[in-house]
Amino acid sequence: MLIYEYMPNKSLDFIFDQMQSMVLNWPKRIAIINGITRGLLYLHQDSRLRIIHRDLKADNILLDNEMSPKISDFGMARSFGENDTEANTKRVVGTFGYMSPEYASDGVYSVKSDVFSFGVLMLEIVSGKRNRGFNHPDHCFNLLGHAWILHMKGRPLELIDASLGEAYNQSEVLRALNVGLLCVQSNPDDRPNMSSVVLMLGSEGALPQPKEPGFFTQRIMMEANSSLSRMAAFSGFNSFWCLPQP
Repeated sequence: MLIYEYMPNKSLDFIFDQMQSMVLNWPKRIAIINGITRGLLYLHQDSRLRIIHRDLKADNILLDNEMSPKISDFGMARSFGENDTEANTKRVVGTFGYMSPEYASDGVYSVKSDVFSFGVLMLEIVSGKRNRGFNHPDHCFNLLGHAWILHMKGRPLELIDASLGEAYNQSEVLRALNVGLLCVQSNPDDRPNMSSVVLMLGSEGALPQPKEPGFFTQRIMMEANSSLSRMAAFSGFNSFWCLPQP
């Protein structure tokens, strides 16, 4: 028998709805980020067994009356012993857009694969946009690629959800975006663990500069009269065609 706590505000998935997401101002969003951070820290470090969720995403973050987040749906979770650090599976499960590169390609999962998913989720909370299916008129990168481009150009605040207007704490947003990019770095050894994430979000000290994110994908641009057989090299794992913008 399963017993669930009733969560009246359903899941965080509504953050992708332009109208509904307006109820989530910046203080509520950063509180949700911090709550998820503490929940993952418990699973990875403080519980008796180290638990890897393997399917962390907006749909699996439930919100109570006060918009406090609760991590849910542990059907794909795996527990590790005290000395275990990673494992391998032949059957990859989870949700595309949140999977880490090493898990999606090789079936290797660890606390760092959850960290990657958390980084994606953090960038989604700040931007109000999904990573998977993200579209931008100026390029064909996903949300991670878009965040990386803005970071490299020194314009990270352009990622923030337009529904927030200017009602946000700029230093908190910049810190959240930097930490989010650190969590989605391609190499799992470069990603912080959740205890480091807690410290980085709660401090005002300087943060490390992130490296290029995993699944930094770009759809291949095509000329209107070009052949579909023409291919080009690009950075990332997923390839698909992108027609020119009108």
